[in-house]
Amino acid sequence: MSNHKFNWSHLYLILVFIILYAPIFYLIYYSFNAGGTMTSFTGFTLEHYRAVFEDTRLIGIVIDTFLLAFLSALIATIIGTFGAMGIHYTKQRGVRNTLLSLNNILMVSPDVIIGASFLILFTFLGTWFGFQLGFMSVLLSHIAFSIPIVVLMVLPKMQEMNPSLIDAARDLGANNWQVLRQIILPYLTPGIIAGYFMAFTYSLDDFAVTFFVTGNGFSTLSVEIYSRARQGISLEINALSALLFLFSILLVTGYYFISKDNKPKYKKKKTQKIGGK
Repeated sequence: MSNHKFNWSHLYLILVFIILYAPIFYLIYYSFNAGGTMTSFTGFTLEHYRAVFEDTRLIGIVIDTFLLAFLSALIATIIGTFGAMGIHYTKQRGVRNTLLSLNNILMVSPDVIIGASFLILFTFLGTWFGFQLGFMSVLLSHIAFSIPIVVLMVLPKMQEMNPSLIDAARDLGANNWQVLRQIILPYLTPGIIAGYFMAFTYSLDDFAVTFFVTGNGFSTLSVEIYSRARQGISLEINALSALLFLFSILLVTGYYFISKDNKPKYKKKKTQKIGGK
């Protein structure tokens, strides 16, 4: 008789992953369907993928979406990194906790509230200064809701850093710029990379906020997929969603290898500096 007990936690995890991924694989499966419905698989075809790549308007929306995600994540990472440093170095505990609470409020606020707030703001700016809804309004909104994500990714790394590293650098004559460039930023790199990838993915798949602040003539993938889905079932949506899912897998895989390779490099660099002293 075997002494191994059945691990119910493994079964629970399997069921959770099945529930999470079954709809996605169902969608991908029918993206290769030669028929026009998702009720029966009549034959294998790549016609729906070909239609996606031949749709010039859709390709333009894809380019705009990725450009938007790249710029918003980049700017949010820069602002969020220095914001995390500012919160960490705030001496008064009450002020520091207040700043952190204000940052966390945006994380838990409903996207509908955030989107409506930005719509009111941009409408006000449009009334008085002629500001138009479009790429810039979406970019500013995505930067705003991505900054708290970056702060939460970078701040724990900032709190882990030993203050003696900075003290030792200053004792050796390093100025503020040298301390920032050679000590702080290299140590925070894993958190910065994590913050960038999180901000990128949040911007890429955001719908609620984007739906409020997009203007005529500009759209993102999430809004476009929603608009097409309302018009009826189209397996081109399945094909497009499958491509986005594949890109997400590549993004997560790339982040895994980048973060994995970064730690040994930093340790090696730190060891060389100590050895050089």
